[in-house]
Order: sequence, then C-alpha cells, then structure tokens
Amino acid sequence: MTYKKYAINSIGELIDKLKPELKQRDPAWFRGHADASWKLLPGYQRYKNPPPESVLINKFKQNASLLVNTREPHKFEWLFYMQHYGAPTRLLDWSESPLFGLYFAVTSTPNKQGALWLLKPLELNKLATSNTKEAKFIPSFDDQLLDNYSTESIEANNFEGVIPMAAIATRNNTRIQAQLGVFTISHRTATSIENIGTGSHVTKFTISPAAKKTIFGELKLLGVNKFQLFPELSSAGDLIKESLT
Repeated sequence: MTYKKYAINSIGELIDKLKPELKQRDPAWFRGHADASWKLLPGYQRYKNPPPESVLINKFKQNASLLVNTREPHKFEWLFYMQHYGAPTRLLDWSESPLFGLYFAVTSTPNKQGALWLLKPLELNKLATSNTKEAKFIPSFDDQLLDNYSTESIEANNFEGVIPMAAIATRNNTRIQAQLGVFTISHRTATSIENIGTGSHVTKFTISPAAKKTIFGELKLLGVNKFQLFPELSSAGDLIKESLT
C-alpha cells in the first residue's frame, strides 16, 4: 500500500503534518493505536473463526436486555451497545478530534511504538459505493445505504469483497459524545482499512516510545485527560490518584 506515513514527536509536529493533509473542507477522522503494528480491523474480524455475529448478539442480549432501559433497539443498536461495553463487533471507533485520537495512542504500552491514523471518510466511501451521489456525504446508520451491512443482510446473503464504510451514529451516550465518536463498519470480508485501494484515504503518524511521554504531557497541558474522554465517576477518581503520584 502507498498510504502516507510520518513520524511525529510532539503535537506541534502533528499540526505541521496535518496542515497539508487537511487543506480541503472534507471531514477527517482519527484513531489512536497504542501499538503501531495493529491493523485497522474491527474486533470481530480479528478472530480466525468467529461464530456468526447473530450468535454473539443473542448471547449479549441474554444478559443485557434487562439492563437496557429502552425500546426495542434499532437494527444496528445492539452492535453499538456491544461495542460500548467491549464485546467484539464489526464496528471500528474513530474520533473527529486528532487530540482524542492521540490520547489513545500514547496512554498505554509505553515501550511500543504508537500510531495515530487519519481517515478521510468520504474517500473511503467513494471506494465502497459506485453511486457518486451517495459518495458525497457520510450516511447515518438509519440510511438505506447501510442496509447491506446489517447482521441480517450479511447472514442472508453471500456477498464477498464489500468494502468497509464510514457512517455516523446518534451520540446517545456520554462517552460517544465526549469522544466525538464516529464509526466505520466492515462487511463480511475481513479487510484492513489501510489495505484498501491505493491507501490514499488514510495517513499514518507513528509515535516512538520516547515521544509518547512527551505528547502525553502536552495533552495534559491542553486539558485532554481520561475524565474528558470518559466522563464517569471512575475517571474522576483516577484523576485524583494521578495528582498524588
């Protein structure tokens, strides 16, 4: 693949590298990996022989239904619940903020090279659909364009080679709202997003172990911390413990 790749050692260097990448007004999404070797592949497709997705959904629903205080969820909504609580799905989380993506790239595995990925969602969707009108906007999970990506459609049909698509979802929990969360959803075929086409829809910024510490300090200076991204009581407690070390 020929996607662009840069090494960064500070937030200032990231800004310098982003400026030529973001000249147009098209949206840009970001995802941080604590280990630069990780692929842009959703959790469900990292398993070699996973059971049908419907089996996992039913297992999750068996225990979660009484805890989900809502109407019968939308066709994709169980996937969002599962993603939110750590179950493997075909969803991959992204953020509209490069700083939030950086946070996830530098806050764990300090001895590993990290990576911040930049995705141009409209460019990805142009590869995923032949309809030029549809490729000019980012669909929501309520749009008919995403019907082929539903669990029911995938298990009822044998389509192969369908490319992952970028989509927006209702930010109906505090974590997704805080992280400015957006998603890509994969189809049946396990395809890493960076390995699609020429790779021009993604850019990779690598972060050395030494630079992780520097960037973490810069993020802290700018007010980017765990409580901002995870506005929960446990995060408030963690901030107090950090201040005492």
